[in-house]
Amino acid sequence: MNMILFMVISSLTLSLALTALNFWLAQMNPDPEKLSPYECGFDPLGSARLPFSIRFFLVAILFLLFDLEIALLLPLPWAIQLQSPMTTLAWTSVLISLLTLGLVYEWLQGGLEWAE
Repeated sequence: MNMILFMVISSLTLSLALTALNFWLAQMNPDPEKLSPYECGFDPLGSARLPFSIRFFLVAILFLLFDLEIALLLPLPWAIQLQSPMTTLAWTSVLISLLTLGLVYEWLQGGLEWAE
């Protein structure tokens, strides 16, 4: 049997067995303490189901975007040593310029302001 097929089948079998074992052995005893939105010893002050502000999601998306930029620029020191380093630098400059323009646009539109 092919080694890759053996590894896939064995990992699938192990995953299914452990999942079934978890459902079989888990103790599900819900009580008011477990069903409350907070388990830190304090009574909840408000509803735990209030929606987040859209600003929170905007900042999170911007963080992910610039984190992705770092991941894309990480191999830059090695890419400089290729046959055409000017092409690498040009694409890097385009990427950074595009992201900077997007950030400036968001800033000018007031999307980064928490209070209105």
